[in-house]
Amino acid sequence: MSVLHTRRRWRGVLALLSVPPLFLVVSGAWFSLLGSGEPAARPPRPAGQDALWLGHAWVDGRNGEPELAALAAHLRGGGIGEVYLHTGPLAYDGTLAPSLYPRAAWAVGALHRAVPGLRVHAWLGQRVEPGELDLGSPSVRANVVEAAGQVLAAGFDGVHYNFEPVPDGDPGLLELLDRTRAAIAPAHGVLSMSVHHIEPARGVALVGNALLGSTKWWTPGYLTQVARRVDQVAVMSYDTAQPTEDAYAGYVRRQTELALAAVPPATRLLMGLPAYHDDNLTHHASAETVAAAVRGVRLGLGANTRSGFGVALYVDFAATPADWTSYHRAWEAPSASIPPTSGRAAGP
Repeated sequence: MSVLHTRRRWRGVLALLSVPPLFLVVSGAWFSLLGSGEPAARPPRPAGQDALWLGHAWVDGRNGEPELAALAAHLRGGGIGEVYLHTGPLAYDGTLAPSLYPRAAWAVGALHRAVPGLRVHAWLGQRVEPGELDLGSPSVRANVVEAAGQVLAAGFDGVHYNFEPVPDGDPGLLELLDRTRAAIAPAHGVLSMSVHHIEPARGVALVGNALLGSTKWWTPGYLTQVARRVDQVAVMSYDTAQPTEDAYAGYVRRQTELALAAVPPATRLLMGLPAYHDDNLTHHASAETVAAAVRGVRLGLGANTRSGFGVALYVDFAATPADWTSYHRAWEAPSASIPPTSGRAAGP
């Protein structure tokens, strides 16, 4: 896991302890109900609509031709047309040290050769907390925009931002996205972003974020403002604390429905799939599975034929053969039927 995701997860574990148990019970029952039923058969869609987050080993020299061959076997001729390759993290002042990605040119070129048509985005992120990255600072934003230009000059096709936690309604992020898009447009760079969960019901962002002491949910309106400024958004629909596969599928279904309504049609929408296997209070490995996430996405999508819709797997170095099988069979196959999940409780 990246440092950003690891730190977010452990903070989430501590914050979850402050949430009233009744809320967890009621919401879990609601999501379990939403996760029941049989998804509609998904019509065929163009290849290349999905994405995959890639770890830092591709740009620092740890990965080479053997790893490339194994990855390409999963990507060739399939649904994945974008990869978000971890190239940061940004320093707290928004700058990006070139020493972090010495093998970027090799990685981008090798991925392009192995999978023709694949777009490789530089994944740049950092914690947004007091004493860390401050999106309200004009100088920090200017440095981040410069870093975006830096990675495009290194050969990347686009920039993928991942800032957490960004408060709902934060104006600094919107300003940064406006400035980044203007800066990378001459080079035809693609701008994408990992985005927070959407409040599953009105008021959850206000009350839930206050209880947690950190931003977990955005309102749909703020997601719309963010999505209008980028080419792609990937909803980080994992780390939900749901205890069963049915409850998690229901949570993802709700996130998918809300995202479809909030993200403008001109912006590509991707729903995150948890291809990793940590086990703690915010992520139950036996509940948050790729199969359950795909089930939730398909339930939420229904008969919607929106173009520019896909899923994004997190993350390459943690994905197992079973994760890839679930993705290929349950999502890529247009008429695949997904049997009901077990509903078993996670944990020991």
